[in-house]
Amino acid sequence: MTLNLLLPLALFAFVSSITPGPNNVMLTASGATFGYRRTLPHMLGISAGVAVMLLMVGAGLGTVFETVPMLYTMLKYAGAAYLLYLAWRIASASGMDGDTSRSRPFTFFEAVAFQWVNPKAWIMAVGIVATYTPRDGFFQNLIVATLVLSMINFPSISVWTLFGSALRRLLRKPRAIRWFNVGMALLLVASLYPIVLEHFAT
Repeated sequence: MTLNLLLPLALFAFVSSITPGPNNVMLTASGATFGYRRTLPHMLGISAGVAVMLLMVGAGLGTVFETVPMLYTMLKYAGAAYLLYLAWRIASASGMDGDTSRSRPFTFFEAVAFQWVNPKAWIMAVGIVATYTPRDGFFQNLIVATLVLSMINFPSISVWTLFGSALRRLLRKPRAIRWFNVGMALLLVASLYPIVLEHFAT
């Protein structure tokens, strides 16, 4: 992979990682509710999950979806349903000063698994494989692309958790954190609009 391709790849990874999406909305809410340290496994799981997804898409999973498109459709709608569940979970989180026995941050493995139903993660993986991974020496280039994504993704998503953690100091009252979480939940629901538009366009 040449420098002329590495720089655009790095830019794509940065823009895809740092712009709003389901992961970053959830990290902001988690940072505000639980703090940076307790959200760290969630962040590590996101970075590991998108890296594994990129490797598997590059290894041929995308071809499976082309052969059996119904599998992708099922995964897409299952992901939408799961996002709605997560929105409810965020909205009902009690906050740092309330009873936290019913709420906790995402674990590492939950965050890894979530990437498979995250539309934005699929766009990132397919975009990198299709656009920024040369066919000559494909698997070596795929490894390089995965490393670039991993190095850029974690610092980028950390910004959202730090933002949420900074808001944590302002949201001292249980009612304030509850309203903040409701707002984050609504943003998460809003992130489903591409699926809704695609559904009504077909």
